[in-house]
Amino acid sequence: MLTVVVLIKLIAEIALFALVAQAVVGVMAGADRANNPVYRLLQLIGRPWVRAARWVSPRVVLDRHMPLVAFFGLLVLWCAAVVAKVSICLQIGVALCK
Repeated sequence: MLTVVVLIKLIAEIALFALVAQAVVGVMAGADRANNPVYRLLQLIGRPWVRAARWVSPRVVLDRHMPLVAFFGLLVLWCAAVVAKVSICLQIGVALCK
């Protein structure tokens, strides 16, 4: 069970960093960000989470806000994984969690 929780936490971390990096590169690249290969790679990594956010959220939410919705959803998932990991580690012993 610990392995599953650690993998969920890892996937959430990768997606969170990709979304943050995409926002930073988007700000730095400006209006020409669609042609930036780094931005497009980060967009490719974050796209499944943005689509999941679109699927979960109501249609009232604008498409341009979907990366932010995905970020906060992943942040909640990451926090839940951290709480679960701490709980499991306290149950089995901290020495076995390394």
